[in-house]
Amino acid sequence: MITTQTNLFTEINKTIQGLNPETIAKERKEVLQPLIDFIQQKNAKGEAIRINFICTHNSRRSHLSQVWAQTMANFFNIKNVLCYSGGTEATALFPVVAKTLENTGFKVLTISEGKNPIYAIKYAENEHPIIGFSKKLDDAFNPNSEFAAIMTCDSANEACPFVPGAEKRIPITFEDPKAFDNTPIQLEKYNERSLQIATELFYVFSQIKA
Repeated sequence: MITTQTNLFTEINKTIQGLNPETIAKERKEVLQPLIDFIQQKNAKGEAIRINFICTHNSRRSHLSQVWAQTMANFFNIKNVLCYSGGTEATALFPVVAKTLENTGFKVLTISEGKNPIYAIKYAENEHPIIGFSKKLDDAFNPNSEFAAIMTCDSANEACPFVPGAEKRIPITFEDPKAFDNTPIQLEKYNERSLQIATELFYVFSQIKA
């Protein structure tokens, strides 16, 4: 049985404890099942579990997915999980995504500024930070083989019917919070999407057997 850990920052741990995977519809769980299967198969063999979350601009949903997946792997004490993100083009990690993560308890440090800033995103004091910046899916920072490609948006899913090097290509798409940019409910909607992604990835990693 997989055990959980509590070395996460207190606020993140509190957020995770408040998630309710029972809110996930049966049809959605079927969408998530191929990712569960991929992780389970790798974990059973003691192999590295590489997951690359892909969206068109690698600016919003793919980053939220990468960060929450790495955090949930830590929470459920599943070793050898390496999470990445990429896009069909590179833009920048959208600042409201960084703000949303900060509001949930992550420590977000700016390593470099410019048109495509680089962030160190920490979920626990003694764990390696997640390096967040926008990049193409085949960037040298990402794996080029032995990984699952998770398509987090419809446009990337349609634009990339084949992802070079991927062992599995799994569409798990989310609605884009960008639709609420420059509106009074922008932060609320980004947080809503972040918590949806967190809940679904909590469910995914909770299904993994030792």
